[in-house]
Amino acid sequence: MRTSTLRRMGTGAAAVALLSVAACSGGGGGSGTAEKSAAGGVADASSVAALQQIRTKTGTVRSARIEGTTEMGDTVSMKQTGTIGWADGLTGSLTLTYTGGTMAKALKQGGGDGSVRARYLQDEYYADMGEAFAATIGGKRWVRYAYKDLAELGGPAGDVLEEQARNSTPEQGVKALLAAGDVRKAGQEDVRGVPATRYSGTVDVAELTGRNSALDAGQLAALKEQLSAAGVTTQTVDIWVGEDDLLLKKTERGETGAGAFSSTVFYSDYGTEVSVEKPPADDTVDFREILRQRAAGPS
Repeated sequence: MRTSTLRRMGTGAAAVALLSVAACSGGGGGSGTAEKSAAGGVADASSVAALQQIRTKTGTVRSARIEGTTEMGDTVSMKQTGTIGWADGLTGSLTLTYTGGTMAKALKQGGGDGSVRARYLQDEYYADMGEAFAATIGGKRWVRYAYKDLAELGGPAGDVLEEQARNSTPEQGVKALLAAGDVRKAGQEDVRGVPATRYSGTVDVAELTGRNSALDAGQLAALKEQLSAAGVTTQTVDIWVGEDDLLLKKTERGETGAGAFSSTVFYSDYGTEVSVEKPPADDTVDFREILRQRAAGPS
C-alpha cells in the first residue's frame, strides 16, 4: 500500500472519527454570522435563559449513550453508536459504520468491512482498522492517534479538532446555540415518544470555536482562511430537550466546499457507565510510526 494511500486512509479515518465525536457533542463544520442570522433575526431572551439552565443540567450528568448519522458531501456517510463520558475530559467507545462516500470505498478497497471501532481517551484516540489493514502494518489492528499530533496532520483545523476532541460533550451543542444570535424556541415535538422542546439557531463555527477554545489569534485566523477556501457558508443547529432539561436529539445542517454537511444524534441513558481501556500494546501501532515505515520503504 502506497504511503499516499495510507496517509489518506489513516488521516481520513482519524478526521472522520473526530468529526463523529464532535458531531455527538456539537460544533460541526459550517459558518455564518453569530451576531445575526441569515434572516437578520435576534436571539430570544427566554430561550437563552432556558438554554443556560439546560447547559448547566447537561454538564452535570457526565455520560450518555448515543446513536447517530453523519454525512458530508461525497466524502463520508456513516452511522455511529456507543457511549461517551465527560467527567474528566472525553472518554468513550463508538462503532463507526461507513455506509457511503469515498471513505467507505477506501476502507473496503483496503479489505475492511466498512466498520471501525473507536476508543477515545483523554489524550489519544484508537481505531481498530481490521485484519486486512493490519496485515499491511505488521499484524497490528489498532492505530493510535495522539490529539497533540492532530495539528500537524490536519493543518489549522487540526488545532480545533484537538480542542474539540478534548472537550467534546453534549453540552457543546447547547453552547453552540448560545453563541447563535438568532436562537429561538421552535415548538414542542415528540422524540421517540418522549415530549420535547425544540430550539433552533444559526451558528458561525469559526466564531464559536474562538469563544470555547484556547486557540490563539494566529491559529483562528488560519482556520478562518482555510474554511473560506473550502467554501464553508452556514450551519443550523437544532436541539430537542426533555422535561428533565437533558438533550434527547441534536441536528446540524450546513454547506461546505465538499458538499452538504448534516448530522443527527440521539441521546439516552444519561449517567450510564463508561469504561474505556487502551488496546493491548502488542496489538497497537502509532500512526506516525506507520508513516515513517512507509516513507522509508518502497512507495
